[in-house]
Amino acid sequence: MKGNIIVDKSFVFAVGIVKLYQKLVSENKEFVLSKQLLRCGTSIGANIEEAVGGISKRDFIAKLQISYKEARETKYWLRLMIETDIISKAEAESLISDCEEIIRIIVAIIKTSKK
Repeated sequence: MKGNIIVDKSFVFAVGIVKLYQKLVSENKEFVLSKQLLRCGTSIGANIEEAVGGISKRDFIAKLQISYKEARETKYWLRLMIETDIISKAEAESLISDCEEIIRIIVAIIKTSKK
C-alpha cells in the first residue's frame, strides 16, 4: 500500500524539527526561537492530518492553507536562526529544502482542490 506523499513528508520533516529542537535545548543554545520553530514545524503535519480527515472539501482546503502558513513560518524561523548564528547553514540546509518542497506540494494540492 502506497502512503500519502504529503502526509509522509510532513511527518519526516516534523521528526527533523524535533531532533533539531532537542539538540539546541541539550546544548543550552537557545530556547525562545527554537520553541517557535518546534511549534510551527510540527504543526504543518498535524494540520495536514486534520485536512485528510476533513469533513468537507472546504474544511480540507482550510486545513491545508493553515499548513501552508505554518510551513512559511517554519522557513522564516530557520532562516532567522541561521542569520543569528544559532544554527549553521549546513544544519538547516536540508530542513529548508524539505520545507520548500512541502510548501510547493501544499500549494499544488490547494490549487487542484479548488478546481
